[in-house]
Amino acid sequence: MSRRDEALVEEAKEVARRVGLRIREETLLREVGYRVRSGAARVRGEDVIFLDRNVPAAERLQVLLDELAGRDLETHYLTPALRRLLTRRSGAATG
Repeated sequence: MSRRDEALVEEAKEVARRVGLRIREETLLREVGYRVRSGAARVRGEDVIFLDRNVPAAERLQVLLDELAGRDLETHYLTPALRRLLTRRSGAATG
């Protein structure tokens, strides 16, 4: 696990919280017939991002980037590294 990825995950989680998303890190169910993955859901009227704590930080970061990419983050401070990743993600989604 990369410390850089873990730091970016923590920053992305904080940004997500600031834009109104709830973050839940859990061990997601893995049984025969189930394939549960990290991602966003609406639970009781609240936007929630579920992150599987058993996957590498890089995968958790990708889930967070997917959810943050289309949001207006101009008024929020982001480190240059996170802003660069989000810019790439937004560009890939529109291109």
